[in-house]
Amino acid sequence: MPLNDDQNSDSDSSRLSESTVSSSDTEYSRQSFNSDSSSKPSSPASASPPKVITFDELMAATRNLSNWTLAHEIAVNANFCIKHEDYPQNSFAGTVKQIVHKAFWDHLESELNEDPPEYKHAIKLFEEIKEILLSFLTPGANRIHNQICEVLDTDLIRQQAEHNAVDIPGLANYVINTMGKLCAPIRDNDIKQLKATDNIVELLRQIFRVLDLMKVDMANYTIKSLRPYLWHNLVDYERTKFQEILEETPSALNLTTEWIKESIEDELSSISDESSSCPGADSSSKPIISPTLVLNNGYLKLLQWDYCKTIPETLITDEVRLQELREKLNQLKVIACVSLITNNMVGAAVVDVPDFTDHLKRISLPLLEGMNKKSFDLKEALNAIGVQICSIVNKSLSERGLPTLSEEMQSNLMGQIAHIVEKNNPVCSLIDKRIQLFMRSLLALPSFQKCMPTMPGGLSVIQREIEFLGSQYASIVNFNKKVYGPFYANILRKLLFPEAAMEKTEVETSSN
Repeated sequence: MPLNDDQNSDSDSSRLSESTVSSSDTEYSRQSFNSDSSSKPSSPASASPPKVITFDELMAATRNLSNWTLAHEIAVNANFCIKHEDYPQNSFAGTVKQIVHKAFWDHLESELNEDPPEYKHAIKLFEEIKEILLSFLTPGANRIHNQICEVLDTDLIRQQAEHNAVDIPGLANYVINTMGKLCAPIRDNDIKQLKATDNIVELLRQIFRVLDLMKVDMANYTIKSLRPYLWHNLVDYERTKFQEILEETPSALNLTTEWIKESIEDELSSISDESSSCPGADSSSKPIISPTLVLNNGYLKLLQWDYCKTIPETLITDEVRLQELREKLNQLKVIACVSLITNNMVGAAVVDVPDFTDHLKRISLPLLEGMNKKSFDLKEALNAIGVQICSIVNKSLSERGLPTLSEEMQSNLMGQIAHIVEKNNPVCSLIDKRIQLFMRSLLALPSFQKCMPTMPGGLSVIQREIEFLGSQYASIVNFNKKVYGPFYANILRKLLFPEAAMEKTEVETSSN
């Protein structure tokens, strides 16, 4: 995973990357898209014939994709770590592993119980242990390195075995003490258990188990140490890696181009609708579309994306995070709808209910968990929420000596809440538009501005949660713009200003 501190993007790429983050439409003049902004001449919108790639080229692209996604995940996900997982014991693979391992350790035990003992497999185990211990050492740890090589010298151990003079318990004890010096504090109890094990075969088996755990600990320590360095260099690294993928697979921007094209079509449709509603508008002039607006509209569509479809290539590394954001936003949308309906229908009854908003969220969120799954029954969840709300309101009214909600009122309230599931439900459409408005306003803010835009009406019940999700969403979008701004600029130039792109191609062809 080579990273280069000295690697800097060229001035055109930097300028266009920053311009995609900016909310100012004036920065996107026709002239700003007349220079090619990608690092290399690979173009997603070009009419080049499809390139046939070899298996080796495909594998190289796969390795680049793996490194690219892994580096991104390590840098942006503070909780990313490697976990030690084993096959379930009742699974076929787990059963096979258990049988094979038992056969090996039983064979080792029979060898050591022979008279004289057979040390062939035991020596191989100590040779493997030596290599694992050496892999844990940092550069410059010469003293312990030499000590490990001296004590676990397999040539010397073989000579001792020929004379039946191998001290297996002594070697195992040295290994345990060395592991205790090298392991993380979380493994101290494991080391104590090793020291308390008397059976030499069981001891060796447990030593390998703890060594496997130490490998995972070492990998996670390396990841933690690498994260600040990766984050510092991530923009240049990801852009370079993606450029390499694009060179090996020229179609690697097809979905991204289609995503931006759809956003342009949506914007043209919106302008057309506005023009038709204004009788005095000049319909003959070509509409001017803001590239910033096009790109932001594309990002907003990701909050309602059908993740059964493939996401644009430039967003693959954040697909899981965007999917989680969409699910949480849908949950919050339902809660805001329920709150609005409840306040409109029985507002006087809930106005004095202590912490009604918190009650609503506490009962709704668990019931709405997994609502984006196809098997999820939203209507059933809404009915359960309606029942709970009626119960809370009636309890509060009873405690205050007031009449409870009538059967008809409860039925109407539960019916209105259940209707949220219907397509084009007016309350749901209203809340959805206001969430979109908030997110659009958030993307229009300069990336350095920390304050939140004004919260639209009807969203106060979810203000804290939606501001938190909004900051996560804006962070993903702004970082994506920084990395892929040059590629987006190139696509936008070709789609929005095809004449300029054609002139540039002709100039390049004549110069060549």
